[in-house]
Amino acid sequence: MTTSIKDIARAAGVSHSTVSRALNDSPLVNQATKARIWRLAQEMGYSPNAGARGLVMRRTCTVGVVVTTIADPWAAEVVEGIEGVAYAHGYSVILAASQDDPEREVAAVETLRSQRVDAVIVTSSRVGALHQERLGAAGVPVILLNSHSQQLTPQTFSVRVDDVHGGRLATEYLLWLGHRRIAHVMGPVGHSTTADRLAGYRAALADAGISFDPALVLEGTGRPAGGEQALTRLLALAARPTAVFCYNDMTAIGLLRAARWAGVNVPRDLAVIGFDDIPFAAYVSPSLTTIAQPKLEMGQRAMLMALALMEGADAGRVSNIVLEGRLVVRESTGDGRAESTAERR
Repeated sequence: MTTSIKDIARAAGVSHSTVSRALNDSPLVNQATKARIWRLAQEMGYSPNAGARGLVMRRTCTVGVVVTTIADPWAAEVVEGIEGVAYAHGYSVILAASQDDPEREVAAVETLRSQRVDAVIVTSSRVGALHQERLGAAGVPVILLNSHSQQLTPQTFSVRVDDVHGGRLATEYLLWLGHRRIAHVMGPVGHSTTADRLAGYRAALADAGISFDPALVLEGTGRPAGGEQALTRLLALAARPTAVFCYNDMTAIGLLRAARWAGVNVPRDLAVIGFDDIPFAAYVSPSLTTIAQPKLEMGQRAMLMALALMEGADAGRVSNIVLEGRLVVRESTGDGRAESTAERR
């Protein structure tokens, strides 16, 4: 049998309202009585009913997190940052995966609304872009990760890495190594991160006086298979690139695998750079040069922002957060000159 507040009240010889106040640390109950009630609650195995507590507090103490897929190593580290801060503040996390499918995106958003979560954090830039208004209709803080906030509601904000800066940084490094024919494998169409990283790539080429060649820009999926397919198309070009900037590390890892099968030596025949710095990037062969995102910090900052808004912080004092990535040089770009600049901003 589950122990109730009334059971504790009978054992303590007080009213159930006194027990309720004591368990909620009300100043209307003296410290001695509180201590006795808490001791009895522990001895009797009392566990508060989260649903009932939520009705009283008008909170569920849960935060909804939407990811594209739980298999994404980038999302895993971001969610770790969210969950750590949430746990420290007594909140639970409900995870919903959109799988980059329009119908599942809507279902994920509606599921979180039906669960009456106290805040929503979205790591999928597509969900953030297409369903921001629907998310905002829940009337709770909405934090978008790596997606631009259109500020459709007073409680909608974003935490993101500067993808234009990151795309520029990756391309500038390849230019610094002496490459002039640099390809780019994009991410999924419709994602703000895809557009911004492409913009950074184009800006770096323009600054170097190199004309943009559409033949060197290929659509990708953000997954290894997209990188494998991209390499086949790049090798079919009459004038092959000597370097390639991939939308993310998963794309680059797929491209590296295809390169081994095709007998393309990386980095001698083709220098490769990714984006994200997922844990696998340091362990593939050759190890992957990449733009590192502060993934754990992004998750932590998003959850802290959500907490501030839930606790009634003036939305006028809360602002979108933009963080910069950093270049991490490994084997896939080669050249001895890189050894003196192991990490460059």
